[in-house]
Amino acid sequence: MSGLVLGVDSGGTKTLAALVAPDASLASLRHLPSLDPTTDGDWAAEIAALAGTVGDADLQASIFGLPFHGEVDEYTEAQIAAVRLHFPQKAIVENDVRIAFDGAFACGAGALILAGTGSMAWASLGETDSPHIRIGGWGDIFGDEGSAYWLGREVLTLLSRHIDGREPSPAFAKRMFAAMGISQERLMAWSYRLESRRSGIAGLARHVTALAADGDKVAGRLLERAADELSEQLAVAWHRCGGSSPIRWSYAGGLFNAAGILDQMTLRLGTSPSSPRLPPVGGAVLRAARLAGWAVDDVWVDRLDANLRTALVV
Repeated sequence: MSGLVLGVDSGGTKTLAALVAPDASLASLRHLPSLDPTTDGDWAAEIAALAGTVGDADLQASIFGLPFHGEVDEYTEAQIAAVRLHFPQKAIVENDVRIAFDGAFACGAGALILAGTGSMAWASLGETDSPHIRIGGWGDIFGDEGSAYWLGREVLTLLSRHIDGREPSPAFAKRMFAAMGISQERLMAWSYRLESRRSGIAGLARHVTALAADGDKVAGRLLERAADELSEQLAVAWHRCGGSSPIRWSYAGGLFNAAGILDQMTLRLGTSPSSPRLPPVGGAVLRAARLAGWAVDDVWVDRLDANLRTALVV
């Protein structure tokens, strides 16, 4: 085996791009802006810039996990065209949740729930001809239940109802306005002046998790509702792909940094989650290594996981 493979994982707020050698060592790990095609950022220019950083490397294959791929035709076509233009070697574009699934189960069987800025469940029995089922992920206008954006949107609804007197929550509102650094009179101005409404509203989730950890009951109930929504997506995805009880599930995304949410989901689903075998960018690397024809085994996967996680902590 020789050369390098590239794995790219892009979500709603950031992108990771990993160049990996045949021995699973990292040639580089780059942090880039989101490649979300729905934002004002020039995502195609970022792909071109990434190609420039790869330069003359002996690239054998690449896998790109990109937001909205396979969901909106014009975005999907543009993403494929951009990747093929700048990465003419073996390259595949996938939905970012698919590569998170591949990482969590090392391309095996299971059901993954991703909850970051958005949310989606992805499930498959892992055989060559097994269908891949996705549930949720309908976007921030009418979907993404249980995600950071959904939590932020629920917070804004609660705060507006509190101000009106329709649903007073004085302790929660006081703490949340303090965390946001505004008075209640500035709520609407805050929401309409966000540079990025999607990421700005999703950012409220971290205040919810902090308040819940501090014992705030309103924040705690919001996280319980998030656990309900995420558990439902997982259960439906696993059932629709033909999985039997008990569900084999795992997780990815920043929302799971919240204390207790995995415990609540375990109670609802009746079984504990499997720790992700690889982080999402590792799923892209693993797929790229297989596309390149490398002989990868469990030892290789474990080595890749250790190298990625060490680099991501630094």
